[in-house]
Amino acid sequence: MSAFSDLVTHYDRRIFRMAKQITQNDDDAEDVLQETFLKAYSHLDDFQGNSKFYTWLVRIAVNEALMKLRKRRSDKTVPLDEPIDTGEDEVVREIAVWDENPEQQYSREELGALLDEAIQSLKPAYRTVFILRDIEEMSIEETADLLKLSISAVKSRLLRARLQLREKLTRLFKRKGDDAFAYL
Repeated sequence: MSAFSDLVTHYDRRIFRMAKQITQNDDDAEDVLQETFLKAYSHLDDFQGNSKFYTWLVRIAVNEALMKLRKRRSDKTVPLDEPIDTGEDEVVREIAVWDENPEQQYSREELGALLDEAIQSLKPAYRTVFILRDIEEMSIEETADLLKLSISAVKSRLLRARLQLREKLTRLFKRKGDDAFAYL
């Protein structure tokens, strides 16, 4: 039991972050996190070792997150105006650079929020592939296996996600004008 507890401690933040990216909701992400570890614990004997433990855990989490989205869709009550939490507890903590002034720090945080908002605006199918490939840095093959898609489907969805993000960010920065270059 303590070994499993160590695994939970090691992976819980990553699983929660991924679940939140997919569900776009803290409460749902927390539910996904709990369900993921409950299922992993109760089906630990089913883990065959053909993939990394983290990959197996992510597969469970993605399935749980997608089930949450399906349930939400069937409820017909999706809160579209729910704010995206971009507090410091969601941002990866970095060692402070002493020469960064408050304005630079604010600009960096605002850029992070803009990027997060753009990612959240993607359709779930594209967002999930983008998160697994570009954020979680899984291989095309691992992503395809995890989502039970063909490799070409993963590549296609990833390309579409990247193109949509580029288009959204280009429009956003053009609208902000020259001030947008302060973020870069």
